[in-house]
Amino acid sequence: MIRAAGLLLAALPLFALEVTVQLPANRASQPLDGRLLLLFSTDAAATQIVFGVDVDGLRPGAFHSVGAEAYGYPIRRLADLPAGEYHVQALLDLYETFRRADGHIVKLPTDRGEGRQWNRAPGNLYSKPIKLAVHAGSKLSLALTEIIPPIAAPPDTKYIRHLRIQSERLSKFWGRPMYLGANVLLPHGFDEHPQAKFPLMLYHGHFPADFSGFRPEPPDPNLKPDYSERFKVSGYNRIVQQEAHDFYKKWISPDFPRFLVVEIQHANPFYDDSYAVNSANLGPYGDAIMYELLPEIERRFRGIGQGWARFTYGGSTGGWEALAAQIFYPTEFNAAFGACPDPIDFRAYSTVNLYADKNAYFTEGPHQRIPRPGKRDYLGHVSATIQSMNQMELALGSKTRSGQQFDIWEAVYSPVGPDGYPQRIWDKETGVIDPQVAAYWRENFDLRHILQRDWAKLAPQLQGKLHIYCGDMDNFYLNNAVYLMEDFLKTTGYGGEVKYGDRAEHCWNGDPKNPNHLTRLRYHTLYLEKILKRIESNHPAGADLRSWRY
Repeated sequence: MIRAAGLLLAALPLFALEVTVQLPANRASQPLDGRLLLLFSTDAAATQIVFGVDVDGLRPGAFHSVGAEAYGYPIRRLADLPAGEYHVQALLDLYETFRRADGHIVKLPTDRGEGRQWNRAPGNLYSKPIKLAVHAGSKLSLALTEIIPPIAAPPDTKYIRHLRIQSERLSKFWGRPMYLGANVLLPHGFDEHPQAKFPLMLYHGHFPADFSGFRPEPPDPNLKPDYSERFKVSGYNRIVQQEAHDFYKKWISPDFPRFLVVEIQHANPFYDDSYAVNSANLGPYGDAIMYELLPEIERRFRGIGQGWARFTYGGSTGGWEALAAQIFYPTEFNAAFGACPDPIDFRAYSTVNLYADKNAYFTEGPHQRIPRPGKRDYLGHVSATIQSMNQMELALGSKTRSGQQFDIWEAVYSPVGPDGYPQRIWDKETGVIDPQVAAYWRENFDLRHILQRDWAKLAPQLQGKLHIYCGDMDNFYLNNAVYLMEDFLKTTGYGGEVKYGDRAEHCWNGDPKNPNHLTRLRYHTLYLEKILKRIESNHPAGADLRSWRY
């Protein structure tokens, strides 16, 4: 299937294109709701252009006409698509109707085991890609004849176990059963030492289909080396396998400390994870994870189950989540290690100051408007603006339903709007910021503001627990918010650390000796020395420091 990328085509004469999409009768037994996406490309390997429209009650056998004003990226309207030869495909991202406990009825996609990804969601319908020349007056008809198949659950192994529970809190909020999951890496010797109880290390990040980075088998000698465009490294697939096998060898070595490593699954109707906090739009994910999922993991797999024996870490989204979990549940963890965290001070929400700026897309003066950059490389070369990134999201989904980065921040941080969907932090078309929504964000989710506001209470509970790492050339300008957080923490004697990687891009995680492409594969051992020191220096009287050091 064609995947989204985002390359501009050269300007050509414009034309009027008529597109109809059919839902065959044999592919559905009842009307369907969702987001209909039209994907165009001059390269069969990657989508370059996407247009999207909402569909409500699309009936089996019926045709849906996609109008000239269909919203697109990077081309704004379907009517503006240049004539030329394209690979074309349609996909229907299915929505479900939720009747939430807050009284709102909303239509949203659901995770079906794939981590809330429209191009991999089982049950989503799509057409076979076709290649055709599009010209003035072209009429295009596509049939949604194909369906994405279910995803098989990964099997349990000697070391890796999988857990899925129905959350009482989330099910009540969403008005239907909602689930949380986890992939758990068990200590070596778990079965042979039934009396041992273990500390827990919670690794936050995007949806993990299975536990990754752990490989009992040696690297595949027949694996054909690939090339990582992100890291500019040849044979990166071989490096990944070798690192995973090296971790396994450390894990089973005689002197390695024994503990549980947990990756949680909390995909939801808005994104591949919930940001692990309580939210007006997503529901009480923070409490559900903290008071339902983690206790069940510790019950089943003999966790110690006390705050001094829990640690949390992660990068990017996971970096923000690790810090937020430590701050919102200060006694439930003994330290948080947040690498390249999503904005932890909304005065530096990427390149936008939500409290002082009037427009998120442009720096505005009396005589000019300068687009705000959204993504760069380590030399500062800009590849996307805040406006273009949001334009892509608006093509993929209206009402904060794209499943992309700015929309999930909005879904997590915003109050509920009158229509039941998240209130916009800014107008998605114009970039004009809503100061009332920004004020709500500040009081509820601006981590620096919350720390500063509540420091008198939080200081004794967070002493020595906050550790933050970021490259000073983070691709998404996340280092700007870290600077602001550091400015505050320096005034407090907080006892943790903030470090920066020179010219390091996203997602530098604190290792000054090795490049990103290696250290991102070493999260489960990177902070271990600091974790062991925290346990030794910060545990209650009578704490179990021996049963798990066999």
